[in-house]
Amino acid sequence: MPAKLNHATVLVLSCTTQFLVLFDTSVITVALPSIQADLGFSPGTLQWAVHGYTLAFAGLLLPGGRLADLYGWRRVFLGGMAVFTAAGLVGGLADSAATLIAARAAQGAGAAVLAPLALTMLTTTFAEGHRRTRALTTVTAVALVGGAAGNLLGGVATEFLTWRSVLLVNVPFGLPLLVLAAVVLAPRGVVANRARLDLPGAVLATAGFSLLTLAATRTAEHGWADPAVTAPLVAGSAALVGFAVVETRYAPVPLVPPRLFALPGIAWGNAAMLLAGASQVPVWYFLTLTMQDVLGFSAAQAGLGFLPHALVMMAVVLVLVPWLMRRVHTRTLIAVGGVIGALGFWWQSRVTPDSDYVEGVLVPAVAISIGGGLVGAPLTRTVTAGVPHADAGAASGVMSTARQFGGAFGLAALIMLTVPPAGAGPVELAASYGAAFRGIALIMLALAVLAAFLPALRDDHPAVAVPALRSGAHDAASRHDDRHRPPR
Repeated sequence: MPAKLNHATVLVLSCTTQFLVLFDTSVITVALPSIQADLGFSPGTLQWAVHGYTLAFAGLLLPGGRLADLYGWRRVFLGGMAVFTAAGLVGGLADSAATLIAARAAQGAGAAVLAPLALTMLTTTFAEGHRRTRALTTVTAVALVGGAAGNLLGGVATEFLTWRSVLLVNVPFGLPLLVLAAVVLAPRGVVANRARLDLPGAVLATAGFSLLTLAATRTAEHGWADPAVTAPLVAGSAALVGFAVVETRYAPVPLVPPRLFALPGIAWGNAAMLLAGASQVPVWYFLTLTMQDVLGFSAAQAGLGFLPHALVMMAVVLVLVPWLMRRVHTRTLIAVGGVIGALGFWWQSRVTPDSDYVEGVLVPAVAISIGGGLVGAPLTRTVTAGVPHADAGAASGVMSTARQFGGAFGLAALIMLTVPPAGAGPVELAASYGAAFRGIALIMLALAVLAAFLPALRDDHPAVAVPALRSGAHDAASRHDDRHRPPR
């Protein structure tokens, strides 16, 4: 790491990158009706303005995470950010539905490289302990702002400007980041590894996760038993079985090194991350619908309605969580957060058309946000604990994939289980969305139970990295990683 690349610079790059990725995940949702009217989307293709991003993002997270381990931060960051920014520009200027869908898919590909890289830069720069916790809580808070800002600015910009502005805003963010990264990042980054990307594994992982995500996105329209869902579900599952075989038996430098799963936080931690994603992603979807369809809010009012969630969660993440993580085990915080979040979602499920903003949104927002804040950073700390620098990108890719797929399948399952009747009014819609919130409450309770299987970590007891396995094909890769591991 060059001398000029200090901790503050890494934190700025990581925070801004996570903000953009989360912002673009949510910003376009509120603008969909305006996009449909302007570009002539048919009802069946409009969803691909969202799904194009989601499929590329989910399918490429694993190879995207490994790229930084193999080719260095600078090259990977510049490539990912250039694609992400250019795609935002093309999408904002799109004159047809096909152009916008292609641009959104390209943005998702760029985001799949940037999201795990942002976490990798943090975990390899900040040593385990209180400083890493501070960095993780800061980037978590900024990511929350990105998600809330997407909902807020998407509604405001659509109502008072144009839907194009929600995509074009990526350009004034992306260009300065490209310049900063070109100046401060070393050409080879933290790990100078001459190994090549595991292409068979990358192809199988991308195909498998993209197909599974496609199956999840089709469930609302077709149902789980429809061939439009079962075909990609079966094909995606088969691709992931092939991926597992390649990684464990044939890949000289695996995309996901099996040695990672010797770490106590990886397997159970990513199972918990799957549940966390299944609770965090659907809440934005169902709460947006609740505010607009049940409480009668406009798009801008619905966007503003998310502010309490962001503000309370930021306060918890930035102030309370770092203090607690020096005194309380991470698994305890995750369990308590799961229970508090479940109570908030249960309260949210009681909303009716007669509820006012305080009763129907603000009060449950406090409990939901406290619960989510107590889960986020401690769970990330658990999943990244003890990961060797040479595998930091792979571990970040696994974690990001778990969270993304938890969100995709959690949302798909809840939509299927809570479909409102045709022509439903506010009362029927409130009952349907209430059932979804009760489902999320059960997911949070399951997360609280799963926390018992996680390692007991505190900031004053850092985890110890597990050495690379010394057998078979992994022996050469492990020795190669050790030669290029930077001094601590």
